Amino acid sequence: MADDELTHLDATGRARMVDVGAKPITQRRAVAQAVLVMQPDTARLLASGTLPKGDALSVARLAGLQAAKRTSELIPLCHQVALTDVDVEVSVDVAAGTATVRASAHALDRTGVEMEALIAANVAALALYDMVKAVERGALITAVCLLAKSGGTRGDWRRDEPGEPT
Repeated sequence: MADDELTHLDATGRARMVDVGAKPITQRRAVAQAVLVMQPDTARLLASGTLPKGDALSVARLAGLQAAKRTSELIPLCHQVALTDVDVEVSVDVAAGTATVRASAHALDRTGVEMEALIAANVAALALYDMVKAVERGALITAVCLLAKSGGTRGDWRRDEPGEPT
């Protein structure tokens, strides 16, 4: 398939789900990130678990895990994939006023898990926002991107710089 071939359109130009039935089952992995930017004082409350709504880091991890499992319900042309593992981690840099979410998704399937990793990172960041908004409504979700993927016929891919398009 050529890189410029539109795989999600039928002969009449209507959106369709790609048939992956003939593709081989392989190990698939993807890693994505999202960053919540806030004031250092808010980041301090987040890191210490003393936000008015409680332990935001645990809530964000669980929200990301739950979201990854529901990706095909949220993104119309995504296939259901047999996830074998989803991991969501949040690191808080108090001085910079950031919380970086890194989400990874793994599957043994015919199609990739990039969307599952991206959904997990996004929803975890949204959960963090929901938890910090009581003290800072101006927090900003930024730097949402795919960091790496492996598996499948197109092989491995890695982003050189997390904030730069490739």
